[in-house]
Amino acid sequence: MHPGPRTARPVSYRPPIGEPMPSPNTLLPPLVPRRGNRFTRWLGRALLRVLRWEFVGEFPNLPKMVLIVAPHSSNWDFIIGVAVMFALGFDANFIGKQELFRGPVGILIRWLGGIPVDRSSPKGQVGQLRDTLRQRERVILAITPEGTRKPVTEWKRGFYHIAHAAGLPIAPVYFDNATRTVGFFPVVTPTGDADREIAALRARYAGLRRRNQR
Repeated sequence: MHPGPRTARPVSYRPPIGEPMPSPNTLLPPLVPRRGNRFTRWLGRALLRVLRWEFVGEFPNLPKMVLIVAPHSSNWDFIIGVAVMFALGFDANFIGKQELFRGPVGILIRWLGGIPVDRSSPKGQVGQLRDTLRQRERVILAITPEGTRKPVTEWKRGFYHIAHAAGLPIAPVYFDNATRTVGFFPVVTPTGDADREIAALRARYAGLRRRNQR
């Protein structure tokens, strides 16, 4: 069993058609980085209605965090995640290889929150992101620790090393395909004990259904 996803208190952010849209200040704690406007919040809520997903629980009141998302079992996860981001009005970033940020597609990826990473840099991915995250006053970096849509026996550890190097808390987000809900497990502050803390994080996701899993 995983009581977190099924007992979390829902956040009401979907007013009936015709009623005014709430301010993002009523949806998010004060420290969370924000983005968007009335239109993008309407668009996000409309997408969630069509997809029949919703956000439940409460958003961590933190200005900076590494947000991990699991289980990652479909390309739809990205669309659902963007819909939640737009609906609630928070700002989040994700990592992409530098080559993706060229031309018109690169403009779109940056607008959606993409951060380019130069794989040939001597600093490596962790070093580049550590510096970027430290320089920003408010930032959310979203990462899928599984690194693939297929079931895995081990998570990639990049998210943990990035969070620990930058001194940021880890905010675990779950996608529960059984209830079509997105929410948070309790925030973790990495201490450097990667084996123990990653195992504890993975245990929280045990029992969550993947997309198309019966």
